Amino acid sequence: MLAELVTLTSLDEGSNQSFKVRAYEKAARSLEADGRNVAELTGTELNKIDGVGKATASKILELVETGRVAKLETLRAEYPPEIVALSRIPGVGPKTLKIMRAELGIENVDQLRAAIADEKLRSLPGLGATSEAKIAKAIDRLGLTGKDRRTPIADALPLAERLVEELAELPEVIDVQFCGSLRRMSETIGDIDITVSSEDPPAVMAHVLAMGAVDDVVVAGATKTSFLTTTGLQIDVRVVAPEQFGAATLYFTGSKAHNIELRQRAIDRNLLLNEYGLIDTSDEDLDPAERPVVASRTEAEIYAALEMEFVPPPMREGTGEVAAAGGDGLPELIEREHIRGDLHYHTARSGDGRSSVEDMVAVAAAQGYEYLAITDHGVDLAINGSTADEMLEHREHIAEVAKGYPDLTLLWGCELNIGGTGGLDYDADFRALFDYTVASVHSHYDQSVVKQTDRLVAAIADPTVHSIGHLTGRYIGRRPGIEIDYDVLIDALLAYDCALEVNGALQRLDAASDVVRKAVDRGVKLVINTDSHHVSELGRMEYGVRTAQRGWAPKDLVVNTWDRDRFLQWVNAPRG
Repeated sequence: MLAELVTLTSLDEGSNQSFKVRAYEKAARSLEADGRNVAELTGTELNKIDGVGKATASKILELVETGRVAKLETLRAEYPPEIVALSRIPGVGPKTLKIMRAELGIENVDQLRAAIADEKLRSLPGLGATSEAKIAKAIDRLGLTGKDRRTPIADALPLAERLVEELAELPEVIDVQFCGSLRRMSETIGDIDITVSSEDPPAVMAHVLAMGAVDDVVVAGATKTSFLTTTGLQIDVRVVAPEQFGAATLYFTGSKAHNIELRQRAIDRNLLLNEYGLIDTSDEDLDPAERPVVASRTEAEIYAALEMEFVPPPMREGTGEVAAAGGDGLPELIEREHIRGDLHYHTARSGDGRSSVEDMVAVAAAQGYEYLAITDHGVDLAINGSTADEMLEHREHIAEVAKGYPDLTLLWGCELNIGGTGGLDYDADFRALFDYTVASVHSHYDQSVVKQTDRLVAAIADPTVHSIGHLTGRYIGRRPGIEIDYDVLIDALLAYDCALEVNGALQRLDAASDVVRKAVDRGVKLVINTDSHHVSELGRMEYGVRTAQRGWAPKDLVVNTWDRDRFLQWVNAPRG
């Protein structure tokens, strides 16, 4: 609720920095840090939390008591999903969007495209031909169209997980799983598919219609309900018999190409595969309704009956996984339990960090990690970075905290900022003091492919750099990443034995799975990180692992699956 208020209030006031916007942001951070269940707090208790004013507290109570907030309803009516989508295009800030709506009547992406084509945008105050061209390029690179609106995974996956969790608590529900492209970890999705196993479909459907996420019901049937959320995202919930759950989840997870290959494999074995099960068709005299079901309850049973290894959902794209799983075998894929450490990890030492060193280390230790690199921002990143002296003080602080964790190796690290021509923070001698570094792009997004590739290669070649973080700097659905010659990049990573990060933050998932696949094919080392800035963000590791699976990443190529001795030997080896 608070995040949506931030977005819509920014649009309403034409600024990301207005008092109300900053107040909502501060309240959200304060509640996150407080950690208590907001629904159990009184107004007085909410007001005692630093950053939560009376107005915000009243909205929280209103949400808890009624499921809705009047102010939010008003803002949603004025700024529908198509307007919010426009505001996420680089170059179209709240102020610019207000002018575009007032002067040109632009209300959606198609109208914005038309205005650009007619060169109308350049006539608006504060814009020009250059700004118009940049906005046009951003629209193309983000793949935005009015007819096929896609939702970024960072918006869809947390919602799907919450809905599944809520449904799983119902006594009538035996099992529940979100499916579709979201389960396959696609970067953007069209809608959310949820499959429920139950012997009482009416009870499940009644609960679905009463859920807080429902804004507008599209279909309300006996076994399927479709509804729209307030953001315009469609959710389809289907109820199937318990014995059909595996077949249904397999079918609705897809992809279409994967399912076609599975069905052909079934046909080759006198079997029929559909959303109800894997059915034996060898006896042609039997009525179709009487043919025996070979497997249907679980996906694993169906794959086994097709003489295949189980294919993890992120791999199901029809890119060779069916042949591999039914032939020579899939690679020994990375799994969440293989991870032994996190090597891109921020604390309050970074300007954008929100948890102390002590708290961040405590939650990492609770994960059972063997090693952890604390990589707060370098000095060149405005506002968020630290000077050399501050970093040396930070090293002492980390060393003191480390005394309480004899089984966890704490590395004093840094997230180095890659400058426009490949330069890095601090001088080379100081950088060499760090135990571990990750170098990342945070600026200069509009350079040519050649210049972007050159700056990354320069960073990779630096002997103080161990890994490249969030490769393109993208925010899925909001900011396109830099454009790179990946063949040249991968050659450099191999030549300098530098690892490529798979960043588990849902808004990033960077490097993308297709780039991971290219790197895996060449034998480039990978590292899966959370890029956590708060104790609540360690769950990102699971998303990073799934993205790596989507790129066919084997366990042994991921450096933070290695035991401590092997990992530290690689870290301390001469580079460059």
